[in-house]
Parts: sequence; C-alpha cells; structure tokens
Amino acid sequence: MASRILFGFVIGIPTWFLSCLNSGKVVSSKSISNMSEINPTASFYDLNAVSIQGDTVPMSDFKGKNIIVLNVASKCGYTPQYAVWEAFYEKNKDNTVILGFPCNQFLSQEPGTDAEIESFCSSNYGISFPMFSKTDVKGKEQHPIYQWLTNPDLNGWNSEEPSWNFCKYLINNKGQLTHFFASKITPDSPEFQDAFK
Repeated sequence: MASRILFGFVIGIPTWFLSCLNSGKVVSSKSISNMSEINPTASFYDLNAVSIQGDTVPMSDFKGKNIIVLNVASKCGYTPQYAVWEAFYEKNKDNTVILGFPCNQFLSQEPGTDAEIESFCSSNYGISFPMFSKTDVKGKEQHPIYQWLTNPDLNGWNSEEPSWNFCKYLINNKGQLTHFFASKITPDSPEFQDAFK
C-alpha cells in the first residue's frame, strides 16, 4: 500500500521537476562575484545566430550593451513572461538587449515553425526584441551560443544549462557572462535587480 501511495505521489510530479531532483539540485540563480576570476577562452562576440526571419546575426552587433539570452516557448506556464520582458526591453533598450531563442526541448512546448512563433509573439505580446530561429539549448545539437553559455572552458566559469523554458543568462557590456537565472526569475525579482546595481 505504501509503495502504491508513493507511486501515486511521484506520477503527479512534473517530469521536469523530477529531472531537476535527479540532477541533485534546483538552481534559481548563479553568478560570479569576482569579475577578475573570469577567464574565457572564446568571445561571445565571435558567435552568430539565425534570426527568426532567416538572417544571420553576429553577436558583435550587440557590443557595448548588456545582453539577456532567454530560451522561450509558446505553450508554457511561463509564457506570460513575454510581457514583462518586453516591457523591460522597451524601458532599457538604450543599454540592454534581450535575445529570444525558441526551444522545443522541454515537453515539446514550442512546436510551431519559426513563422508561427513570430506571429504568436507579435500578436499576443508585441515582441520587439530580437528573436531567433528555433534552437536546441542542450544536448548533441546544442547551438554554439548555448555551448558558450554553458561551457566554463569557453565562458570562463559557468556550466549551468537551462533547466526549463525561460531561463536567462546575463552578459555585461564587456561581453562577460555574469549571471544565470532560472525560469521563475523576472525583472522584478531581487536577484535580477541586484545584477543591474
């Protein structure tokens, strides 16, 4: 009986949460406190990505700005975050850019084509920050940008991969990765606000 109760409890837990438990930790945020300890072997600015419209975009286009890299999905409980990130972008776009990377790797919550994703973002949230072609953020086909974000040999310190949709990486205006934030973190979260002080 006890095993059946336990089984009934476990199957009620989302699989993404179980995978986090199995990895031994659920990380909300991660940062490096001493910038002099960052010793990357590759520059973020040397990377490129294909926009949602199909154009190649060099990351060097964003030199001198704070960069927030955000993996997004259209059918997730966190999808309404599009609105708060668009508002943050509109308020801060003189010195900060948000780069949205649609991803279908978390319970297939981004199933559409690039055109469908672009239409969804425009009609529902008025997204004006740069959006990119649907991307793998982990695994064998991991995009080079996410390879850089999650490989400490490349970025200088961080190994944290996205654990779900709407994880965030903050790159400062010198091209240094400084923070990782999990899905629940928004511009109003104290951890995020502290990163901009």
